Amino acid sequence: MTYVVTDNCIKCKYMDCVEVCPVDCFYEGENMLVIHPDECIDCGVCEPECPANAIVPDTEPGLESWLKLNSDYATVWPNISVKREPPADAKQFDGVPNKLEQFFSPNPGQGDAITEHVGDPGSAKTHPISNEHPSHGQDP
Repeated sequence: MTYVVTDNCIKCKYMDCVEVCPVDCFYEGENMLVIHPDECIDCGVCEPECPANAIVPDTEPGLESWLKLNSDYATVWPNISVKREPPADAKQFDGVPNKLEQFFSPNPGQGDAITEHVGDPGSAKTHPISNEHPSHGQDP
């Protein structure tokens, strides 16, 4: 058994689940999360944490396509283990039917990338972690 993220996560993406996961098996897309079924240890702590009730055990009937979607995107989207704020319009989309067909995005999310504030306090830019120092065009 594994847990599966389903339709109601799309455009809600509350992220309460990622902080309680003991094995960090959540991956972030642009507008939803997925669970990597091979990493999930079936503990179930994420299920009650989801305000949108979008996480269910894969033993429920009719979840084959959701299990495949979770499995496929968990291999290409970045890992997420730190909760951030949900989208501003998350409550408006909570419970909307047929979100997969209407709103699903295959694009990756930000994951646990480091966010650094550059310039004014309202702007944030994401930079990858690097141990290399820029040479500024000069030879060492």
